[in-house]
Amino acid sequence: MRALLFDLDGTLANTDRLHEQAWLETLRFYGIEGDHHFYQTQISGGLNPEIVRRLLPQLSEAEGEAFIARKERRFRELAQDLRALPGLDALLAWARRKKLLTGLVTNAPHENARHVTQALGLSFDVVVLAEELAAGKPDPLPYRVALERLDLGAQEALAFEDSPAGVKAAVGAGIPTIGLTTGHPPEALKAAGAFLLIADFTDPQLWKYLERS
Repeated sequence: MRALLFDLDGTLANTDRLHEQAWLETLRFYGIEGDHHFYQTQISGGLNPEIVRRLLPQLSEAEGEAFIARKERRFRELAQDLRALPGLDALLAWARRKKLLTGLVTNAPHENARHVTQALGLSFDVVVLAEELAAGKPDPLPYRVALERLDLGAQEALAFEDSPAGVKAAVGAGIPTIGLTTGHPPEALKAAGAFLLIADFTDPQLWKYLERS
């Protein structure tokens, strides 16, 4: 193993409920009343433009972009006191001692990625933003790009994801993937291809696996 690759939301920090609140508040202006199940099944893990086209097909491209900007501003307003998921600092310190590379692979827009990583004081050897590519998760392309930029084979990396779409993307790129149960049912992450499920980075199962790798 030569690299650890991380999703952003729900993986580095437990931001999923903040996104849920921002989405549901913003959709309410258009008469859509959603709940937690609606968010998990219709929104979580997707790309913003695709979600807006599906849920609000009546909006023009410019109106859709304005909707997304409004939603993401609301998320950043809510995300003012972020804390890293338990054990993340220890894991990254371990990676540095082992001279492993690190990467961030996310469907989040640039401003959100910058906001969260700065709030947590994190930096990565490579950052791959799906909005800059031809396809985002669950397509494997973002992870394939990360491997290419780091000059790694898929089996030389380990991915951490919290959504079925993210797990499918990493597994689709051939990367062994650990699922974090911060926002989605464990069985959904398992069905997507995660070989190990953990609540956070303090899980003894994770460290047992790392010691063997």
